[in-house]
Amino acid sequence: MTDALPPRGCQAAEPAEDSYFRKGCNPLAETGRSKLQNQRAVLNQQILRAVRMRAGAENLLRATTNNKVREQVLLELSFVNSDLQILKEELEGLNISVEVYQNTEETFSIPLVPLGLKETKEVDFTLPLKDFILEHYSEDSFEYEDEIADLMDLRQACRTPSRDEAGIEMLISYFLQLGYVENRFFPPTRHMGILFTWYDSFTGVPVCQQNLLLEKASILFNIGALYTQIGTRCNRQTQNGLENAVDAFQRAAGVLNYLKETFTHTPSYDMSPAMLNVLVKMMLAQAQECAFEQMSLPGIRNEFFTLVKMTQEAAKVGEVYMMVNTAMTQEPVKENIPYSWSKLVQIKSDHYKALAHYFVATILCDHELQSSDDEDQQEKALSQLYDYMPEGLMALTVLKDKVQRKQLGKAHLRKAVVYHEEALRVCGLCKKLRNIDVLQEVLTAAHKRSLLKYAQQEKEDDFLSLIQTPDILPKTEHKVETVTPQFSKVKVKDFFHRLGPLSVFSAKQRWTAPRTIRFHCEAGELGFSLKGGSPVQIYCLDPACSAASVGLKEGDYIVSVGGVDCKWLGVNEVLEKFKSVGEQPIEFEVISCQDTTASMHSKSATYSVGMQKTYSLICLAMEEDKIDQTKKAPLKLPFLSWGTKNRQKAASTLCLPSAVAGSSQTKKKLSPFALLNTESSLY
Repeated sequence: MTDALPPRGCQAAEPAEDSYFRKGCNPLAETGRSKLQNQRAVLNQQILRAVRMRAGAENLLRATTNNKVREQVLLELSFVNSDLQILKEELEGLNISVEVYQNTEETFSIPLVPLGLKETKEVDFTLPLKDFILEHYSEDSFEYEDEIADLMDLRQACRTPSRDEAGIEMLISYFLQLGYVENRFFPPTRHMGILFTWYDSFTGVPVCQQNLLLEKASILFNIGALYTQIGTRCNRQTQNGLENAVDAFQRAAGVLNYLKETFTHTPSYDMSPAMLNVLVKMMLAQAQECAFEQMSLPGIRNEFFTLVKMTQEAAKVGEVYMMVNTAMTQEPVKENIPYSWSKLVQIKSDHYKALAHYFVATILCDHELQSSDDEDQQEKALSQLYDYMPEGLMALTVLKDKVQRKQLGKAHLRKAVVYHEEALRVCGLCKKLRNIDVLQEVLTAAHKRSLLKYAQQEKEDDFLSLIQTPDILPKTEHKVETVTPQFSKVKVKDFFHRLGPLSVFSAKQRWTAPRTIRFHCEAGELGFSLKGGSPVQIYCLDPACSAASVGLKEGDYIVSVGGVDCKWLGVNEVLEKFKSVGEQPIEFEVISCQDTTASMHSKSATYSVGMQKTYSLICLAMEEDKIDQTKKAPLKLPFLSWGTKNRQKAASTLCLPSAVAGSSQTKKKLSPFALLNTESSLY
């Protein structure tokens, strides 16, 4: 699945196993995940057609004044909206198909939720990049066909990455390669005419932009999504598998959080700051759940202090899932989060809260204070479980008084049963979750265990017990945190390395076409000095020397000597080439910097906030001719912003970045170069 491919743009001498370029999975392979992705792609196309039909109908509705036509259009709109709702529900069904992503081993654990990969259309870089190489760099673009093909092959492979570290490395390598491509070929003064189309992971609605930042943001989302699939696939019946799952979900949260903080205005629901905030919380909650499973995997001993520890750990998992559920029910993500996801999160919150109450009940019902026990330590441990004790009770009194212990223990058991029943009720209300057998089995087994424990207690004092069950304070010794992505660990080579050092040969700087300088040394003197690294620059040019008389200028860069490319050579190496000429005339090529004051056109793509409104797909290049040249276009914010300066600005109409000559403001850019003791078991 991850066979190495030798890049066509690289030298054949490089070993294939050292290549930074790998294949993706076979898109035609009949695996469960590939079937889901294929179904997702089909649904995306159907949603796109329906959105276009709705946009056309709404345009006609606004344009017509004929009542009969309006009635017919309104009827058509109702059908189209119904179709869109059905397609959205089908896409939600794919998002909750969690059993496909789980480990193939037989498990008795509540399923984890992975993210599906964003789908995209194919992109042809050939003509735009070849034209730019010829126009901007004044080089033969046909010599770079292999490099362009390598870039397109890498992008195609990233559409079907393998579900392992090799797949992550491939996506990161493409993300870093995009940093080189952006600096090489995407000038701030104009668009390249390359249209990137990505489909929303939750709604299936496409987003089309000519900005490379949409491509980079979508790749980041897929890196995070692939980490969630890796974490879900881990074997949760082993310590090593659970460790890997915790690490994968923390890394997924780190990538998604990085995406939220770096790309502040993304024209896609699944990459909006509010949605990413929810997804980060959900991944951290799943990491916390796996950490709890890791502690309970050897079995939970029926021992006082062990149960105290596991009580607070279970309460912590319940708390983080409750926070995720609260975030999922807020606007604007409420409409786009799959219904089954929010219900599963609610179920997990209730389930782990019930476990916490069950563990406390076991402490109170099964353990009486003995003379050999450390009274102070047990009192301290029990009091730390609660924010406050029920009225009339003290921790030490409860430990010593058998009646109070039983009453408080039964109160916790009743609370556990209530939480278990609520989890089962919510699970029964959701059709998608009802069909997940292992979820039903885990919830039912936990419920029966609490009922059995309650049945073992004396019941004659049930009507006399008025103790209110106190809430349990969550606490964990294994706090999970986001892991910031370490892109620098993946080494990539610039496909277009032959164009020269990126610090000089970039899209931001314009140069004259190479011109040939041919001259004779006078008394062994060149008439100028060289400075800088690669490429070297003309320095201290004597205006009276022969080189200056044939067109050499101060500040020119030397790009070749005697027909040999020297963009990557230093001063000493270039001087050696001059000396090797001997008595013959020295011939070399130089380029000069051109001052440009062109500014970027203000072009934008508009999208609606809700599925009920028209989703506009605007081809930005076609809109340029429609702008009235006599009107001064107002300044607009970039739709994909680096940094957090414009986080609070409105983003309903999102514009591409503009560059103003002489601006004192500095933009924060992501660099691709410098860059996450009884042994009875209770649970």
